[in-house]
Amino acid sequence: MEAIIALFLLLLGGGAPPEATGPDGPGAQPPPWTLDEWRAAAEKARLAAEHAKRGSSGIPMVEKTDPQPDAPPLKGLYATANSAGGARLGELLSLIERTELNALVIDVKNDYGQITYMPEDPELAASGAVEAVIRDPAGLIALLNERGIYPIARVVVFKDTLLARSRPDLSFTEPGGAVWMNGRKESFVNPYLKEVWEYNIRVARDAARLGFKEIQFDYVRFPEGFEKRADTLVYAKDERRRTDVITDFVKYAREQLSPLGVRISVDIFGYAASVPAAEGIGQDFAALSKVVDPLPPMVPPSHYSPGWFGSRVPDAAPYRTIDGAMKDTLAKIEPLGKFRPLVRPWIQDFTATWVEGHIRYGVREIEEQIRALKDNGIEEFLLWNSGNRYTEGVNYDLE
Repeated sequence: MEAIIALFLLLLGGGAPPEATGPDGPGAQPPPWTLDEWRAAAEKARLAAEHAKRGSSGIPMVEKTDPQPDAPPLKGLYATANSAGGARLGELLSLIERTELNALVIDVKNDYGQITYMPEDPELAASGAVEAVIRDPAGLIALLNERGIYPIARVVVFKDTLLARSRPDLSFTEPGGAVWMNGRKESFVNPYLKEVWEYNIRVARDAARLGFKEIQFDYVRFPEGFEKRADTLVYAKDERRRTDVITDFVKYAREQLSPLGVRISVDIFGYAASVPAAEGIGQDFAALSKVVDPLPPMVPPSHYSPGWFGSRVPDAAPYRTIDGAMKDTLAKIEPLGKFRPLVRPWIQDFTATWVEGHIRYGVREIEEQIRALKDNGIEEFLLWNSGNRYTEGVNYDLE
């Protein structure tokens, strides 16, 4: 288990350039595991899947019903609030209308903790967390609906520097009383606390009432490397394991938001499909898969280190890398039966210049990723580019 914890600690290490930023944080770097270590971890994952198949996961086996069964297969782009609320929106809409794309993932609560539009909820509006760069959110939703574009609200949950600084009691503090920060000067709030849950669900509820059709929760986890400081930081906690706390939050959020008819999704590391649960940060791929509608695993080829899926440089082998990642993902969720989520991965539309042996990503490389998805029966995907500058001329609907 320590090797798995180390994986996620290294995966989120700092120092990556801006284009490395993806769902769940900047600086996601490939872990330096050997292929033999990965094979050992994969065997543990297989045994964990067998354990889940026997119904021993502790997650209630409640029938899942997609709140939007008539939704079309979605192929979308990520947009920051600045892009969605500014001049860049026109470029994104133009690309969507000229292609087979039909969805937009928009920051509603961003990586710093800011709510990016003025919410209707008076408590949120007075919270001090609002940075309303999307000046006309109702008009934005109306425009997307008019053009047949499916709106997804990205809500960053437990990485919330703004809330941590204003309410240290909701965060993790050093023994001396200072709010803990990671190497990038970011702080997290405490997933054990129901007050933190309720705050983020209020944000999600406001976005749903505004007209977003799906809430995509990001940073649904403890800080990277938390297992090394869990016994030294000061914070409220109970007897639950961290994986149970994170899964409980998602289950509760789904219960609270389901009356509004929105889908619930959670960004989760693509690596997690190939290893047992990441106890350190509290993410259990199989358990979370049971309680979401779409599952958006993050599988950009640049995130995989040498040796993965038989490639010396996985970034330079987009088809093989995505194919391997999807095979692991589908194998991980197969034991869930009726509780399997819809798989809608995040893929790469940027050049990972920091990766040794990287290739430049253009039309061919993006289409190779899409082809790998289709060959595994996966029709939906989301494209990540932190600057929201996407490649022209891509066929997003390969046969």
